[in-house]
Amino acid sequence: MSRIGRMPIAVPAGVDVTIDGSTITVKGPKGTLTRTVHSNMVVEMDGAVITVSRPNDSKENRSLHGLTRTLIANMVTGVNESYKKELDVNGVGYRVEVKGKDLVMKLGFSHDVIMPAPEGITVECPTPNKIVISGADKQKVGQFAAEVREKRPPEPYKGKGIKYVDEHIRRKEGKAGKGK
Repeated sequence: MSRIGRMPIAVPAGVDVTIDGSTITVKGPKGTLTRTVHSNMVVEMDGAVITVSRPNDSKENRSLHGLTRTLIANMVTGVNESYKKELDVNGVGYRVEVKGKDLVMKLGFSHDVIMPAPEGITVECPTPNKIVISGADKQKVGQFAAEVREKRPPEPYKGKGIKYVDEHIRRKEGKAGKGK
């Protein structure tokens, strides 16, 4: 039995969950999320607790059990608390700012890099070298953060580029004769 899949999901006050066959809709203070789960998974709500079970122990159902439970738990957490990713921008002349719904980045190219924020995602720049991406959908937040980081990934010699706040960049020494 899946250890993660059999754990119940507690639904906090202020969050409304609707189960319609294999479609699950979660409404909360931070937004509304809808997801269609695999038809083999049995999702039931009993009071303020959601349980996910599987019909049998086939390999496919075992692999879907924990995944389905985690996806629903992420939806409940997202509409209640919201997910957040923070990025640091390091480099001389590298700056970021928000204009309307667009993230405008000066990353050492001859032009500004402009990225429009997807629907349901908010982008903030508290300082010219920090980006905060937040939203209810964990997958969208992570995907947009990865796309922003991809525009100028950190390099190992000087550490210039865009990196996650908790990311550690392994530094390299440079030319062989420089250290002597």
